[in-house]
Amino acid sequence: MKKTVLVVLSIAALALAGCKDKPKTEVPVAAPGAATPGAPTAVPPGGDPHAGMKAQEIPAAAGNKKASVNQTMNSGGYTYVEAADEKGEKTWLALPEMKIAKGDKIEYPETPPLTNFHSKTLNKTFEKICFIPGVRIVK
Repeated sequence: MKKTVLVVLSIAALALAGCKDKPKTEVPVAAPGAATPGAPTAVPPGGDPHAGMKAQEIPAAAGNKKASVNQTMNSGGYTYVEAADEKGEKTWLALPEMKIAKGDKIEYPETPPLTNFHSKTLNKTFEKICFIPGVRIVK
């Protein structure tokens, strides 16, 4: 009987010891603008996870969509582009800020659109908008 009680008490003591809060280890975070490639960066709550991203030059590829730029605007670190494909179908694109002019011919990767996206910085709701990493300006 004493042996059983001792075993039960030992198990309970081990269980209680395992339930204590473990010390939290923090991942070192680079200061804004000083991030090294592959290092984690902090995103403040409610912050923009894409802040500081640069637009990528999209390589020519068979899967890219082709369009002409109807209008463009920059806001909040993004470039918003209304583009019309060869059939005249208009699509809004959002990408990290870059220089794009009305009339430019572009290629961009096809991505699923977000619906009813509201841009706080533009105070505008887009019925459909595609977020893309960049475009290729066709000369």
